Amino acid sequence: MTSIDLQLLVGSVRQAGAEGKISDSAVVNLCHWITSAEYDKYLPAIITHIQSERWQELDNAFWKILEFGTGGRRGRMYPFGSNTINERTIGESAQGLANYVQSQFDSEPLTCAIAYDTRHRSREFAELCSGIMVANGFHVYMLDDYRATPQLSFLIRQKQCHCGIMVTASHNPPSDNAVKVYWSTGGQILPPHDQAIIQQVMENVKEIKAVTFETSVNEGHLSICTDEIDDSFQQTLLALSQPGPKELKLVYSPLHGVGGKVIPGLLKAAGFEDVVVFPDHAQPDPDFTNVAGQVSNPENFEVYQPIIEFARERSADVVIVTDPDADRLGCAAPLSFKDDAEWKVFNGHQLCVMLGAYRLESLQQAGQLTDQSFQVTTLVTTRMLERIGESFGVSTRGDLLVGFKWIAGAIDEGGPEHFVYGTEESHGFMISDYCRDKDGAVASMLLAELAARLKADGRTLHDFLDSLYWQHGYHLEDLLTIYMEGSEGMGRMMRLMDYLRATMPVKLGGLKVQSKRDYLTHTITFCDGQKSELVGPTDNLIFFDLDQEGSYIGIRPSGTEPKLKIYLFTYEPAENLADLKLTREAMSITLAGIESDIRRIVEQIA
Repeated sequence: MTSIDLQLLVGSVRQAGAEGKISDSAVVNLCHWITSAEYDKYLPAIITHIQSERWQELDNAFWKILEFGTGGRRGRMYPFGSNTINERTIGESAQGLANYVQSQFDSEPLTCAIAYDTRHRSREFAELCSGIMVANGFHVYMLDDYRATPQLSFLIRQKQCHCGIMVTASHNPPSDNAVKVYWSTGGQILPPHDQAIIQQVMENVKEIKAVTFETSVNEGHLSICTDEIDDSFQQTLLALSQPGPKELKLVYSPLHGVGGKVIPGLLKAAGFEDVVVFPDHAQPDPDFTNVAGQVSNPENFEVYQPIIEFARERSADVVIVTDPDADRLGCAAPLSFKDDAEWKVFNGHQLCVMLGAYRLESLQQAGQLTDQSFQVTTLVTTRMLERIGESFGVSTRGDLLVGFKWIAGAIDEGGPEHFVYGTEESHGFMISDYCRDKDGAVASMLLAELAARLKADGRTLHDFLDSLYWQHGYHLEDLLTIYMEGSEGMGRMMRLMDYLRATMPVKLGGLKVQSKRDYLTHTITFCDGQKSELVGPTDNLIFFDLDQEGSYIGIRPSGTEPKLKIYLFTYEPAENLADLKLTREAMSITLAGIESDIRRIVEQIA
């Protein structure tokens, strides 16, 4: 196209912006794509959108530059756009990573590990990233089939790679994909590396160097190590298994993801012979066809219902699910061993404390806890884990932001030889030192061991959780998720956060708001207007502390999806418990009142 034609297109875009059809930021990013030679191949599709006045689609694709969030660069796939996952944004991410790693290790032979999941275009994006890294002088180690995210972290550490790329959008909808970028530790990219890579992408990536996947293999620059890592990964996890009963009827679902390649084999090798894979979810499927809502997220209770019915028919003891890249775990179990027993799904907080208590008890019995042993969790995860840790003499670091990359970083800070357990409320779990990311495989093994031990004693997982409540106090937590799509949704979230930052509710659920903790401004504001400094990490996260001990809420926009996450916490100390059922009912009413008031504020402001 001539420069005159391009200027006419730019004029059309700017006119649409002036008329409010497209956001100002989208105008800037879209005009950059129109006028920059590196985006020429996308120009015909962009022109078609402009001529058809598909402004909302253009706004969604260009209203921002896709950033690294808590889990890498993740978003909706679209053929073009600065705010979507496509060949260009994936390529820029890989090239930016290559540039930055070269600047940090310029005197060494460079290596990169790459793996991918079952999503649409994951294999294509993995091959693209491989070709880019090879073209930039890296040797690539690749898992040449659908594999779990923790196996990618494990591969980095096994091959001592300088970096790694996992192509996955984890539990996001089928429309999404992503690259999770890893450092030489095997953990996801942390500051300052994440912003430095983004700076490389935004300022220095004009040309993307690449060779074909076939060239990489034929010229010896790419090594396939799938079988080697499968075997080594399984053997490493089996070495962490604890002796004990293995009699357990277990139904497992990979939710159409990669877990079927890893977890059934691990459980069998660990001694669990009666494991049945739920047939409706057994096959890899990027559309998650048989999952409720086509969102394979263990946090969504509705995904469990058909699996529970299948398990009930087989008189199973427990249901375990993992998300599409098998780094998160979910679980459901019957309340008793009766054939007609009611089944209930555990939330992430409950799983955190059950696996944590089992892990610490097992290590204590084996004489492996020391006065330096520590566990790690986040600001939005139940404080019950800290109370359990205290009972074993184990310290807890719980001041971290959401995202397992922060937990992985804390492991190295505290000393991996002393680390015993890491977890977060969004169903992530990790033990030991073999990788630096949450792992649904090791969590499945631990949960199966715990359930089998309990079964041998005539107890269920629910019985075990109740026993923890009696010992450490009753904790009731919930998560309220409100989706806000696109630039309009982001604007709504920012308006709400600005409002909450400037004001403070008097009461929530009938409980007085005592203080507000703002992790963006690092300020504590008390109900009388007094302020003090808040020490901790920086994030767009606000807590409201209520006048009932252990009751508070946290509010933050998600770092990986277009949604607002509201975390609700209540607590009754163990010394006040007389009737667990009555306490549960009373606190459920309190929690529902808090949630109702928060929803009303969101609806009024956002």
